[in-house]
Amino acid sequence: MKLCVLATGDSVYRYYKSIVIPFEQPRKVSSTAIVNGGYREDLTAVFNNDCNPGAGMECTMRAPTYQEHMRIITEEIGLDPATTAGMGTAASMENVAIHTECYQNLTVTAIVTGGIEVNGGRVGDPADYFKPIAKSTLEKPGTINIILVIDADLPPGILNRAMVTCTEAKTAALQELMAGSNYSTGLATGSGTDQTIVVANPASPLYLESAGKHSKLGELIGRTVLPAVKEALGKQTGLSPRQQHSMLRRFKRYGILEENLWQAYAGNTGKAVIKPKFLDVLHQIDSDNYLVTYAALYVHLLDELQWELLSGIEVRQAANELLTAAATKYGVEAPVIIGTCIDSCLKAWQSVLLTIIREKCREL
Repeated sequence: MKLCVLATGDSVYRYYKSIVIPFEQPRKVSSTAIVNGGYREDLTAVFNNDCNPGAGMECTMRAPTYQEHMRIITEEIGLDPATTAGMGTAASMENVAIHTECYQNLTVTAIVTGGIEVNGGRVGDPADYFKPIAKSTLEKPGTINIILVIDADLPPGILNRAMVTCTEAKTAALQELMAGSNYSTGLATGSGTDQTIVVANPASPLYLESAGKHSKLGELIGRTVLPAVKEALGKQTGLSPRQQHSMLRRFKRYGILEENLWQAYAGNTGKAVIKPKFLDVLHQIDSDNYLVTYAALYVHLLDELQWELLSGIEVRQAANELLTAAATKYGVEAPVIIGTCIDSCLKAWQSVLLTIIREKCREL
């Protein structure tokens, strides 16, 4: 299936669980691809492949090494393994997002698939993978894969600079969605397996030597990649402003989870407790406008404390005011934070939340 024709004259196809771009002419390509990655001028095609065999099934390699696995995939989709760079992901190619922006005779297109629910993380998070040899299975699914096509000629260094700007745009999209890391209390900056391919057109009469944020090229990269990443994440896993309008999702990275709340509630309730009733009330208030607003402000206070932008005393004072506002809204008594650490703040929020749920359960 042909999805579109790029300004470079190359067509974008979707078939065999892949997004494929065969080149009509020589292109300059810079990529993070395991096979034929880095800077190349001899490639004949690039692709993005969905390695997911099916719902609930593990993504496994078709060969002893990832490089051999990708070569097999390349041949199966009818491309030359010697002159093709490809990326793998567990995201569906049906959920691809394609955004194009133009300025005068410059056209930039971002082709994105992605998901970060499983392995979204923040740069610098604790990691345990350190193997200089091939892995027996593919990385965890959830990669944000980007093919960025620029209809202009760029020198190699600027092609790499375009990849940096592209990466900044991806991270900006995740920041705007307040997507949390699965490995720390921080906000995600990407997934652990993100990949990018940047393509430039040496046949274009337009020659550019800047791809940073001060250049029009940099602006167009941001204006294509940022919305494309958001759209792809929304299609793949539902990650969107609407989904993020949730008290639980805002607190997830700080460990306030549905099951943890239930365990704390059940452990402090003297009479018989019905879990379905508890969860029903929790889900009812989870998206309440006031509670989500207070939660968003409260979590940001914890971030500011971690980043050392606010002191513990400042955070405690503001957090106590938010607790009072939330408690007053629901007609319950607010706990008072005594300490100046994150743990003290989290215990206080959990306390007021459980009190609200307890009162709601009594009303039913």
